[in-house]
Amino acid sequence: MHKVTGTLFKAHVLKNILGINEPQFKMSHTSSQLSSDKADSYNYVIVGAGSAGCVLANRLTEDSLSTVLLLEAGPKDTLLGSKRLMWKIHMPAALTYNLCDEKYNWYYHTTAQKHMENRIMYWPRGRVWGGSSSLNAMVYIRGHAEDYNRWSREGAIGWDYEHCLPYFKKAQTHELGPDQYRGGNGPLYVSRGKTNHPLHHAFLEATQQAGYPFTDDMNGYQQEGFGWMDMTVHQGQRWSTASAYLRPAISRPNLSVAEKTLVTKILFQGTKATGVEYVKNGQRKKAFASKEVILSGGAINSPQLLMLSGIGNADDLKKLGIPVVCHLPGVGQNLQDHLEVYVQQKCTKPITLYNAQKPVNMVRIGLEWLWKFTGEGATAHLESGGFIRSEPGVPHPDIQFHFLPSQVIDHGRVPSTMEAYQVHVGPMRSTSVGWLKLKSTDPNDHPIIEPNYMSTERDIWEFRQCVKLTREIFAQKAFEKFRGPEIQPGNHVQSDKEIDAFIRQKADSAYHPSCTCKMGQLSDSTAVVDPQTKVIGVENLRVVDASIMPSVVSGNLNAPTIMIAEKAADIIKGLPSLQEKNVPVYKPKTLETQR
Repeated sequence: MHKVTGTLFKAHVLKNILGINEPQFKMSHTSSQLSSDKADSYNYVIVGAGSAGCVLANRLTEDSLSTVLLLEAGPKDTLLGSKRLMWKIHMPAALTYNLCDEKYNWYYHTTAQKHMENRIMYWPRGRVWGGSSSLNAMVYIRGHAEDYNRWSREGAIGWDYEHCLPYFKKAQTHELGPDQYRGGNGPLYVSRGKTNHPLHHAFLEATQQAGYPFTDDMNGYQQEGFGWMDMTVHQGQRWSTASAYLRPAISRPNLSVAEKTLVTKILFQGTKATGVEYVKNGQRKKAFASKEVILSGGAINSPQLLMLSGIGNADDLKKLGIPVVCHLPGVGQNLQDHLEVYVQQKCTKPITLYNAQKPVNMVRIGLEWLWKFTGEGATAHLESGGFIRSEPGVPHPDIQFHFLPSQVIDHGRVPSTMEAYQVHVGPMRSTSVGWLKLKSTDPNDHPIIEPNYMSTERDIWEFRQCVKLTREIFAQKAFEKFRGPEIQPGNHVQSDKEIDAFIRQKADSAYHPSCTCKMGQLSDSTAVVDPQTKVIGVENLRVVDASIMPSVVSGNLNAPTIMIAEKAADIIKGLPSLQEKNVPVYKPKTLETQR
């Protein structure tokens, strides 16, 4: 009897501590079963439960008459319905674990980069519920208003700032409350950092001493300057699109969700998309869409699936023996990404995150987070940062900074070795453009990824500026009591030639691949989707994710991808676009100075 009650008590306590919600578990389990009636037919089949797919699944099933099947190649982001059992995803401070784990990650690599000392670059991409929003650093940045006005000029009519801002707001609940720029009742919870770390304060003080403005909201009126970052963290937990959009919708009877399901091909009758073929548990199956197939696989998977299905450059497809459904040469072209470098400084005081990364402290931090979702585990620590212009004449910021009171080595795959702080810094509107192509007809084969980094003189010059301007900030009085020797690039790196060599050896992806299914006008031979997100030249097929950006925005990509999906959901439902006219946006008083 004692043993039995003990066991029951343990089970009860475990359930409470780990947050296992039995009804929710049962619901998600049943909704994960693919419906067998009507020969697996739905109104919409969405490929990819990532930053865009989860949004679409939620918004399209708001109409109880619309049936939706959401297919994800990776696993769920919970275990037995519990987030705590999947702490590597949901604890904000644990983010580097999944960046380096093939279980939740496509683990892509680029070709050897000829302008980067032939380095093969590592590209993590989410392969789990929530997609890359379950892997990213939880930085919520929208980009600049002018990015969206540029999209409109590039052919994405109706995607200018006044048509995009309302969808950023619709998605968001900001903990500081709604205003002209912030949302107050959306599913995506956004918060500000809580650690109040002295090094973040020193960084913000130093940026002002260097002549840059403080901005109280870089997603609001004024992007330019430095301030506190917004983060997709809610009550100490990562707030991915799986948490924000998918879980609230999963109990709806008109939504079916499948994990560990690899979509291998879009099915066509002539040029009309009718469904998809997929592999689950080693079995090949089909699912049909009476209205539309929507690709939300991201900037690598979406173009890959289009090409595997016969949509792309006809010559390339024929070489692989793929029957051509539609010659669309822009598929996989126009690949854009942000490259960044870490400038690192030794810290003279033991206040960085170095101690927190020692095993005994990691256990303590982990237990506090598991118990209460509080403490050092409840933030990603990228709590301050900013945007500046690289030189006079640049109309809006083209360099971004993330400050971290710690040292990161090789994407976090190598533990830090000393008390140090760093900025991640890089240009926002690189002129180097790449491409991706199929390696083979096997859907399991990763495509050939050629970002073509640092292939222009402008990019080389901008990166030099990144290093010089960062050093100037770190040299300010505010850092005096913390500043040890420079770790990286190091004091021996001074000339332009030496800085260029350092960039070639050390710059890495900021994980923002985009633009490979560019949105544009039918007259544009490089466009893949029209401004309604429909794939050009075929019927009943859309792409909705970061791949449809005409050009990369000036900032992180998670917030814009969620906005794209929110806006696309209204388009798919046939609703008029939300619009907010004449919202003021900061412009520098003069372009004759850089700050």
